[in-house]
Amino acid sequence: MQLHKKKKTELPGRRQPGATKQARANDEELAERYAFRRNRTLTGSSSSRVVSSSEGTAQLKSPRVHAHHLALQRRQVGMMLITILLICLGLYILISQFTAKASISIKNQATSAQVASLYEPIIQDYFGQHPIERLRFMTNPRTFLAFMQAKAPEVESIRVESGSTFATSQFTITARRPITGWTINGSQQYVDANGTAFARNYYPAPTVQIVDNSGVPVTPGQAVASNRFLGFVGRLVGFSQQRGYAVEQVIIPAGTTRQVDLKVQGISYPIKCSIDRSAGEQAEDLDRAIKYLQQRGMTPANIDVRVSGKAFYN
Repeated sequence: MQLHKKKKTELPGRRQPGATKQARANDEELAERYAFRRNRTLTGSSSSRVVSSSEGTAQLKSPRVHAHHLALQRRQVGMMLITILLICLGLYILISQFTAKASISIKNQATSAQVASLYEPIIQDYFGQHPIERLRFMTNPRTFLAFMQAKAPEVESIRVESGSTFATSQFTITARRPITGWTINGSQQYVDANGTAFARNYYPAPTVQIVDNSGVPVTPGQAVASNRFLGFVGRLVGFSQQRGYAVEQVIIPAGTTRQVDLKVQGISYPIKCSIDRSAGEQAEDLDRAIKYLQQRGMTPANIDVRVSGKAFYN
């Protein structure tokens, strides 16, 4: 009889080395994998045919609810993009309306960089005092024009438009057109039809000049005539031109600075006027007096319209 060696019995799996460690690992994996089953109630449904309460916030979502949730997210992202685009558009409009740099030109005149540099400091000074008005739609045209005319009387009007470059505004200045001129203390002054006196002229020199025969001594640092006097002369010449009389010369008689003698083209005698009376009324009176004398073929030595409602001649 042959004896067989007894086979070595294999140990059970739970007794094998490392078995406890492997089993514990499996328990942890199972605990993590099925943790949702402990102390938790599942809500929702994964079927589109089953309607459950609070589907939007449920843990299980059907394809229909999932699609609705994705559509809502797309809508929110779209609204966010639209809001960002609107904000960018608003910022672009504000910056395009902002006046950081001024581009200046004189209407109907050739404008050099030197001329433009005369007005840019004035413009920047105004915006320095009114920073909110750097936005063109916030600029007050009347206040801005009054500020410009106080610094530069030759400016009659100014138009503000969008510039050719970003954050630049185009300022187009309309300069006053002179109708008479007068050299005061070596400085040439001009007067327009509205009676505004100014020193910088961009048009041809006027043909009407003021001749000063008053003999009043000139004090250094003071002008011979005030702006009121120059304004009166400008209005008087302007009203006379409206009635068809071309004034050639304005003479200040000797010993006075409150009256002037007009020399009109085609009229051989001078016409005496006073700055203490309205220029428009005196222009109307001299028109009547000249027509009256022409109808009767009379040529006086002079006409005096300094008194209201009357005209004297000799």
